[in-house]
Amino acid sequence: MPASGTPLKRLGFLTIGLFDPADPAGGHETMLRIIERGEQLGFDSAWLRQRHLQYGISSPTAVLAAASQRTNRIELGTAVIPIGAENPFRLAEDLATVDVLTRGRLNPGFSAGVPMNLDHYRDAIYPHTSEHEDFGYERLLRFRDFVRGDVVSGFAGRQGIEEFADTVQPHASGLVDRLWYGGGSTRSAVWAGENGFHFLTSSVVQGEEGDDFATNQRSQILSYRAAHPLADAARVSQGLVVIPTDSASASQRARYEAYAASRAGRVGVPHGPKRMLFAADLVGTSAELADRLHADPAFQLVDEVAFALPFSFEPDDYAQILTDLAERLGPALGWEPAAR
Repeated sequence: MPASGTPLKRLGFLTIGLFDPADPAGGHETMLRIIERGEQLGFDSAWLRQRHLQYGISSPTAVLAAASQRTNRIELGTAVIPIGAENPFRLAEDLATVDVLTRGRLNPGFSAGVPMNLDHYRDAIYPHTSEHEDFGYERLLRFRDFVRGDVVSGFAGRQGIEEFADTVQPHASGLVDRLWYGGGSTRSAVWAGENGFHFLTSSVVQGEEGDDFATNQRSQILSYRAAHPLADAARVSQGLVVIPTDSASASQRARYEAYAASRAGRVGVPHGPKRMLFAADLVGTSAELADRLHADPAFQLVDEVAFALPFSFEPDDYAQILTDLAERLGPALGWEPAAR
């Protein structure tokens, strides 16, 4: 256990899963191998971002279904699926199926609101109904009702030789208790708490209390737990970009430092009308990173993380980063790997 406080209980990683448009199969295979490697290293969870009309994972449900057949223990999550681009009924069927395939290891995370860049593809997804669509929280609550097993049909029974249910099938027992909400504002944090979702907080938050990222993130975590029935026991996962360099080559270290430097200008400056704030990317040895994390006011409130892998690195970089996270930084934070 580190001298600075509570040991980290759960260590995860998050990736966008980029691929070359000329070889999408190769990129998806690399992603699956990264998840397999994560399980071998003892990580507790692997999380996928969802991206529409980009060269990243557009269907995390399909990728996680594949990953379910190549792993046995590691939990598999989404961070996040924008519910506004989904049919809640069909998504409930898909995610319940994946959870059955994982034998209860799925942790779906969502966001509500108008999906990013929806104007670019609105006519493709909602050509006649976009002005009638509910992109808010109610859409996500409908999904939760379906997963929970609420009745969705006025008929159940036999019709000819076929049997019909009045609830979404398959029913994935326990999935409703593993739903996460990715929020970046006090309003979203309070909503997630009041509605019993677990809470994902990332490297982007709304600046409601000045321009310091960690101060705002800590405040949102406290607001979430104050609203949640479980209070301080409610689960929160923090997702910062954290890059350990212990076993990195000189060229890797230089590339990592250049990556962080290229994004440093956005830190500490509010962006847009909602005053969005970005966390600094953390690069250094595991000892250095542990000191910085222990000094982070928001990290001090959590005991689980899903460190975000940078978008544009190479497979060898991800292998090195994951290995150092599991074998060096994790233990420096008091974490113990799951049985392999």
